[in-house]
Amino acid sequence: MKQILLWATLLLVLVSVNLSMMKKEKTLAQGRTMLLELAPVDPRSLIQGDYMILRYRIAENVAKEKLRDKGCIVVSLDSNNIAKFIKIHGGEKLQEGECLLFYRNRGGLRLGAESFCFQEGDARLYSQAKYGELKTDETGASVLVGLRGKDFETLGK
Repeated sequence: MKQILLWATLLLVLVSVNLSMMKKEKTLAQGRTMLLELAPVDPRSLIQGDYMILRYRIAENVAKEKLRDKGCIVVSLDSNNIAKFIKIHGGEKLQEGECLLFYRNRGGLRLGAESFCFQEGDARLYSQAKYGELKTDETGASVLVGLRGKDFETLGK
């Protein structure tokens, strides 16, 4: 009986992980590109190596006291795909040009990936980052694709 329970648990974990990976792969392949302006951060960590903690300017425009533990904000994209905050989503139908971005409220607004790791020695390149590039699906779930510079150029590829 213990072996059956062990194998069933292992199978459940493997199926869950694979479904999560498939969902992220679908978002990367079919998702909408969205750029979030970055707030300045220090791109170094002595313990973890080279990485950046990502803070997004759009989070500064949201009244944190009105947020639930998790939900979506409504954003619009300009001609360069830069997201602009409109409102906290309350379940209403989206207007033309609006899309969702999932958040978690954990002592501050968290919008997807909160850190970006890069190869040692590339700190100078990524310190020029102006935007985080995300791919989002229709539910607002996002995947961080990379970072972009002030002229929207992809950094590090």
